[in-house]
Amino acid sequence: MDVITPHSVARQMQRAPALEVRALCKQFDSFHALHEIDLTVHQGEMLCFLGPSGCGKTTLLRIIAGLENQTSGALNQNGRDISWLPPGKRDYGIVFQSYALFPNLTVADNVAYGLTNRRVARADINARVAELLKLVGLPTSGGKYPSQLSGGQQQRVALARALATKPGLLLLDEPLSALDALERIRLRTEIRRLQQQVGITTIMVTHDQEEALSMADRIVVMNQGRIEQVGTPQEIYERPATPFVADFIGKVNVLKAEALGDRRFRVGTLELECEGCDNQFAPGSAVNLYLRPEDRLTENLDDVTPNRLTVRVDKIEFLGGSCMAEVSSEVLGGQPIQLYFSLNQMHDYSLAEGRMLDIALRANRIRAFAAKGATQGVTQGATA
Repeated sequence: MDVITPHSVARQMQRAPALEVRALCKQFDSFHALHEIDLTVHQGEMLCFLGPSGCGKTTLLRIIAGLENQTSGALNQNGRDISWLPPGKRDYGIVFQSYALFPNLTVADNVAYGLTNRRVARADINARVAELLKLVGLPTSGGKYPSQLSGGQQQRVALARALATKPGLLLLDEPLSALDALERIRLRTEIRRLQQQVGITTIMVTHDQEEALSMADRIVVMNQGRIEQVGTPQEIYERPATPFVADFIGKVNVLKAEALGDRRFRVGTLELECEGCDNQFAPGSAVNLYLRPEDRLTENLDDVTPNRLTVRVDKIEFLGGSCMAEVSSEVLGGQPIQLYFSLNQMHDYSLAEGRMLDIALRANRIRAFAAKGATQGVTQGATA
């Protein structure tokens, strides 16, 4: 099997799309679950649908699988219109949150199920099952039953079964949500490795941002039936396109500010430069500035360093190898911010409650959005 590298994924993305979703809408009576969804899935990539419960991500996956019908819109897979085809006529494998293994069948028979239904020769079935069980790290478990396996092992069997027929598309419906934290971390690494090794186009639904950031080539952030942003994990994290994305992904400080023009803003009595902000705010307009806790400077500061201020450490949350320090300054007008420090930095700066610290807020990392009743302070993205 060919190993998929970032360069080969980029080449695949230049080919014909693996899946195109156009103007897709879904309505349940008067409730609009999906609004005009337009999306292109590239060959060989791993795409994650990410968003809070009720955002429409599972509905979209079920429509792609043919398990739910759209109200309007079209689906095209590898040049074939599949908009109204039943599930059995579509080219995909699927792994559910609940594994959905047959308890009365052995592991080998579970993996072979789709091949048996297609009347594949027994010798070919046996060879394919052996290949897949080795691939998922269960080469000697073919004779066991699902009840004899751990949750993580059962999910590996479900993944092998989904890959057995060599589908063109792999659909993962929150495949890790039923596992404990350590098993989730181990299995997400294995799933990503397998996806890259096999080179299969994959769509995964998750509400866990850490899973999406660590596994996906691109993330589709959804909210209230709409796509807020599509981008690589780094793009989504560093350059959120909307306040919702900035709030939902990771931790972020939100500061109420007044636009001064020319990418400058006033927070309390402090004037901030914002190199990364769009210069679209009229002077005097209310905006919210978004800044990640790690986007601060504490070394080599001088009188010409932009966005410099002195803060007092009010509270420290110890996180093991790092800490989150809540700091305040009179110049910020009573708006506290949270700053991230590594354990070594805690010792180097002698961080303690009541300590005064000189910092500078990174001008190239501040994002600004028009104020629409955004919450003051720091917000925590959902990680479930």
